[in-house]
Amino acid sequence: MKKLFLPLCILLLMTGCKKSEQESSPSVSADKAVTVTSYEMKAPTSPKEISQKLLPDEDQSSQPNVSTKKTDTISKKIIKNGNMTIQVGDIKKAQNQVSDILKKNNAYIQTEQFQNTDLDDNLDLIIRVPHKNFDALVNSFSDGVGSVLSKNISSDDVTEEYTDVSIKLANKKIYLEKYRDMLKSASTTKDMIEIQETIRELEDEIDVAEGRLRFIDDRVNYSTLNLSLYKEKVRSSATSKIGFGSRFADSVTEGWNSFMSFLLGIISLWPFLLLIPIMIFLWRKWKSGRTTK
Repeated sequence: MKKLFLPLCILLLMTGCKKSEQESSPSVSADKAVTVTSYEMKAPTSPKEISQKLLPDEDQSSQPNVSTKKTDTISKKIIKNGNMTIQVGDIKKAQNQVSDILKKNNAYIQTEQFQNTDLDDNLDLIIRVPHKNFDALVNSFSDGVGSVLSKNISSDDVTEEYTDVSIKLANKKIYLEKYRDMLKSASTTKDMIEIQETIRELEDEIDVAEGRLRFIDDRVNYSTLNLSLYKEKVRSSATSKIGFGSRFADSVTEGWNSFMSFLLGIISLWPFLLLIPIMIFLWRKWKSGRTTK
């Protein structure tokens, strides 16, 4: 009985030691993990080092999840532009027709320029029209205003540019918030100055990006058409408005002016006229000498 009791006690002691080692090992590793984590959090880091960690390379294909979800909803961005030249019989009548067409298509005139020359009349208009009404506007001008001399329509797909600018804008806003949080916890004046400079640069870049997106949206939502109304004149304004009597008087006046110009031109040559008497005197003297011989 004693022989069996002794080995049983030894076995129980060995089992208890193994359990105590297994229970104590997790606590030690946890303490080590806590110590390492606290050391990493307290390690000093400059704003430049933090910016290198926070700001990824813009050329990398991986982007934040927020930006990717946002760009998935971006629709096609198409900018339409056009140029038209139309020959008309009456500029004023054509201008009234253009005004009616613009009202029907919710368009408006951005700039207007009129030129009246001896050969023709030109009315140049820059028209902005909603994207969906652009084709209807062009067709209306082609059918009822006059004879189309030239027409050029172009479409520019800017979806890729819009998406790229939107992604960079979303990322810069995220970085801006992180830098603002860093500014609150900055410990030295040097760090504060560096962070403030980075914040200023990010704000400028964000303003530029937002302005570019607004410009693209404006060009996409409202297409642009350069319209030129052209009327050729049969005669110049000078011959069409002046009668025969006035033209005859102008001719007489022009002839008199020409004669006076000729006379004044001769008078301006007076130094050369003095040579004529001298040449006549010398010629007569030479002639008389030959007669005497």
